[in-house]
Amino acid sequence: MIKRTLLAALLLTAPAAAFAKDETPAADPARLKASVEKLVSFGTRHTLSSATDPKRGIGAARSWGANEFARISKACGGCLKVERIADRFEGPRAPAGVIVENVLAVQKGTGDPAHVIMIAGHIDSRVTDPMNFTDDAPGANDDASGTALVIEAARLLSQQKHRATIVYALLSGEEQGLWGGKLLARHAKEQNWQVAAMLNNDIVGGTHGTDGSIVDNRVRVFSEGIRASEDLAAQLARRGIGGEDDGPSRALTKAAIRAAENSPAIGLEVLAVRRPDRFRRGGDHLPSLELGYPAIRFTVGVEDYDHQHQDLRTEGSRKYGDTVDEMDFPYLARVTALNVALAGELADAPPAPASVSIDGAVSSSTTAKWAPVKDAAAYRLHWRRADRADWTDSRVIPSSAPTELVLPGVIVDDNFFGVSAVSTDGAESIVTFGGLPPAK
Repeated sequence: MIKRTLLAALLLTAPAAAFAKDETPAADPARLKASVEKLVSFGTRHTLSSATDPKRGIGAARSWGANEFARISKACGGCLKVERIADRFEGPRAPAGVIVENVLAVQKGTGDPAHVIMIAGHIDSRVTDPMNFTDDAPGANDDASGTALVIEAARLLSQQKHRATIVYALLSGEEQGLWGGKLLARHAKEQNWQVAAMLNNDIVGGTHGTDGSIVDNRVRVFSEGIRASEDLAAQLARRGIGGEDDGPSRALTKAAIRAAENSPAIGLEVLAVRRPDRFRRGGDHLPSLELGYPAIRFTVGVEDYDHQHQDLRTEGSRKYGDTVDEMDFPYLARVTALNVALAGELADAPPAPASVSIDGAVSSSTTAKWAPVKDAAAYRLHWRRADRADWTDSRVIPSSAPTELVLPGVIVDDNFFGVSAVSTDGAESIVTFGGLPPAK
């Protein structure tokens, strides 16, 4: 049963990020830089490059990543299980087909092993021509930065036990067709994982824009509104209750905002971009969205297109190429810390309620009911006026009480509602929006 002191605290304040603890080491810019430099040293990590050369190509990079996970696992007493999953893909950018391999490190949780948080970045790189697998393609920011982040997150999060299983994923084939993301999402489904969050980190280590601007206090987080996984009937149901801005992935973005606000030392504002990815572009979280998993993309606050998908060259005074010297490693360390804070809280929290129903038509009160969650110490009922994007009001209900609450004077027509599950130490799940039928 939830402690009275905790319940009193929950009633007064929002729960702090569960992983924002003094004993948690900070992300290390020097480690991140060393990882990026090592990845760049493989020359190219193009998906069509050599899978067997021990020094150059995608195969050498993947083996290095697997060895890094093994080293971290040894330090935590074997807490990580390192796996490689692979399949053959073919498409316009690999017409002869190619074996795509992802490197995973699985940190089994203390609770339901199927309750899973995924942190991912893609290890492959490219230059201007996506078919050019021979020239050097450093891919420092895109996406050695995300790969280094995943490895550093594994080092930090593996130092503690968590309720949920955490999967650290180094993905291949992103530049050829999001194939690593497809392979990971399919693997999650085959393993019957109940994915609570997929955090995709792609281009997360730079602060300079093409126009010379510098943005070092913000990270963009992209999330879908109407769900890719919903059929037409489900989309119409969501439209009918006004839930376009409250799907699971949008709720995950709001949890990222909460993590940033509860960890002010990180010093990052989350710019919540209300689209699945950048304009007419894509990333490895999209296949997870197609299977119904909450998934978001972290990307720098401003992009430098001279140093992204470019052949290494200089034209006049203008330098092109995705090289290490164009990166900002203290910034990358802060984005890593935000991932760790968010993943840590969600991994320590119970799963979100499977469904939340609301009632109150032609009434001046609203009744909310929600599905109980195993191991939840309490629930937080959120609501906000219907013209606002963020939750403004909440009430905590201990798990010993009925999973139902009446809000007198709160009119259902004028407000939106949702419920999250809370652990004994205050870690909170994402919010399940009220009024939709349970997902099939």
